[in-house]
Amino acid sequence: MADDTSLPLIPLDADPFSLFADWMKEAETTEPNDPNAMALATATAEGVPSVRMILLKGADTRGFVFYTNLESRKGGELLANPHAALLFHWKSLRRQIRIEGPVEPVSAEEADRYFASRSRNSRIGAIASDQSRPLADRSEFENRIRDVTARFEGQEPERPANWSGFRLVPRVMEFWQDRPYRMHDRATWTREENDWAVTRLYP
Repeated sequence: MADDTSLPLIPLDADPFSLFADWMKEAETTEPNDPNAMALATATAEGVPSVRMILLKGADTRGFVFYTNLESRKGGELLANPHAALLFHWKSLRRQIRIEGPVEPVSAEEADRYFASRSRNSRIGAIASDQSRPLADRSEFENRIRDVTARFEGQEPERPANWSGFRLVPRVMEFWQDRPYRMHDRATWTREENDWAVTRLYP
């Protein structure tokens, strides 16, 4: 794709959410694993950053949704400093999208619905894990998994109170695609009240 000199430029008249959906749909046919994988950057209340790879679990005009243990490092940072940035990088397409904005908690109903959609083993693992906390021995985690499995035998594992989701509400969305000789194509959409201001950027 990067060697195709006929590759069209990013359309500046596009709606950024529709453009995101189009690129994601294409990535779903080309990426070998997890086209919905994204880097999530957070920061402490003092501004110390951290970043990790997670999975996007929902996207619409309201924003981009992901889930976590609220007592994990990223959960704590998002509660203390509710601003974040996302990065999607699709190596197969030589494209990336950067998204920045404030985050807000999803509703309990949304979190319940998504938790119920997960596999039973994933739900049990989420209940058993003290995500981001020190683990003296792997067997301790395995024992907790057995205990939770036994506790919920014959019934559906319920979402724990410390497990929920966040929605990043985009204020900036930047689209990038590779072009020959590092003459890449970049365009950014910046939210201004109820509309978007869009401009192409030097690569």
